[in-house]
Amino acid sequence: MGAKTPRTSDRRIQKTHRALREALIALIAERGWDEFSVQELCERADIGRSTFYLHFAGKEDVLTGGLEEFRRGIREQVGSRKRPSQPFSFARPMIEHAWENQRAFRALLGKGSGQVVLSRFRELVVGLVEDDLGGVGSSTQRRGAATRFLAAGFLELLAWGLEPGSAADPGELELRFQELARPVLEAVKRP
Repeated sequence: MGAKTPRTSDRRIQKTHRALREALIALIAERGWDEFSVQELCERADIGRSTFYLHFAGKEDVLTGGLEEFRRGIREQVGSRKRPSQPFSFARPMIEHAWENQRAFRALLGKGSGQVVLSRFRELVVGLVEDDLGGVGSSTQRRGAATRFLAAGFLELLAWGLEPGSAADPGELELRFQELARPVLEAVKRP
């Protein structure tokens, strides 16, 4: 019987976190990052402030936790599928997820998201690119520059693809990213 309590607690915690993430995205989409308070976030998620502060220090922690969970999900999805001949395997699942959740991604990448949101999302993509470039090439400086360049390019391509009327689909966006990333990857590999 004692074994059930932690699982129930875990489910409650997961439910609280999920409600807060959903409320956060909705509020970013409606008002922009800087235009709502923790109290308004709690009201939207239907949780008390004391519960919120048991789990998070502020709304930025909710954002960071949600993005970290998203990163883990992308890596798990790629997991065994990743082939050495296919770099940047995170691109397709991320693009597909963005397509399935266009409202949320438009909010995260849009004007109202604010510097905090864009910075955290950029860090997520930089980390994914870094993982894929891991031991490629001998120059740490060249690899670092390529990582930033590719992450920025991916974010811009993703934002462009989500614009109404872009006429790009997930497969085409991934193809374009892989195509544009190839010369950068080759440059990193050079001695």
